[in-house]
Amino acid sequence: MEHILSLIGNPEKPPFDPQLAEIAHAILHERGTAPKPIVWLMPGVAAEIAFDTATQLRANDAHAAVRQRLEAAPVDVNQLPAEGRRKKLLVADMESTIIRNEMLDELADYVGLKDKVADITARAMNGELDFAAAVRERVLLLKGLPASVLDESMQRVHIMPGARELVGTMKANDAFCALVSGGFGFFTRKIRATLGFDYDQANEIDVAEGKLAGTVREPILDKHAKLAALERLAKDRGLDLGATISVGDGANDLPMLQAAGFGVAYHAKPTVAAAAKLRVNHGDLTALLYLQGYRALDFRV
Repeated sequence: MEHILSLIGNPEKPPFDPQLAEIAHAILHERGTAPKPIVWLMPGVAAEIAFDTATQLRANDAHAAVRQRLEAAPVDVNQLPAEGRRKKLLVADMESTIIRNEMLDELADYVGLKDKVADITARAMNGELDFAAAVRERVLLLKGLPASVLDESMQRVHIMPGARELVGTMKANDAFCALVSGGFGFFTRKIRATLGFDYDQANEIDVAEGKLAGTVREPILDKHAKLAALERLAKDRGLDLGATISVGDGANDLPMLQAAGFGVAYHAKPTVAAAAKLRVNHGDLTALLYLQGYRALDFRV
């Protein structure tokens, strides 16, 4: 069975030493996996090595050995099957994934509670708090703010590096791109339009008489709803879940990460990274394209 060992660095930083790929190749050889020559998808940024094994256990062992050896290096080491790498459905979390921000934290800044709300956000994303309860608690703190702060906070949004290339390249290759967020539809609709996503789904914050009401429309979109969205979007397109790729950073993303063909924990909370199939701690969102075997020359925006 053929597998791929993927090595991906951060394109915004100095290129990683090509010797790291040679070290990985040597370890694969030592583990008896018959590695093929190193292929560079982007010199100094993304390399991959195809290798054959008789069992998945041996592939996992080889991957673990490379990851341990390169643990201190500025590269993400992932193992994936060689077959079926190009996915036809992307389901992406928004906050701290497609954008750098957590929008509830940004809104809380208007009432001087950003630090308090950010702490609740971090604990919820790490799975320490019930997600829906944490949403209700944080939104209640915003009660009475003028609804205009929603527009104002959009000015603070920073698109994650590689997001435009990720969506543009997948759509150019006939994939459907969906934004599914535990945040608010006010923001997902704008990000969808900005980046060209085909679909968005999120919670809706209540507004009454021009002010935030301090409540969220029920039911709250949580980890179960994200998984359901992945399954429904795949079924609607006649796709097996193996033909999907999902990406997120928080505990509420984990079920969809574990269900997708490629589930990528992106600069994720420790508990999420440990449980996901694939992890990106160094690269930007173009890493999801390299994992699918795209070369930098294939990228579109």
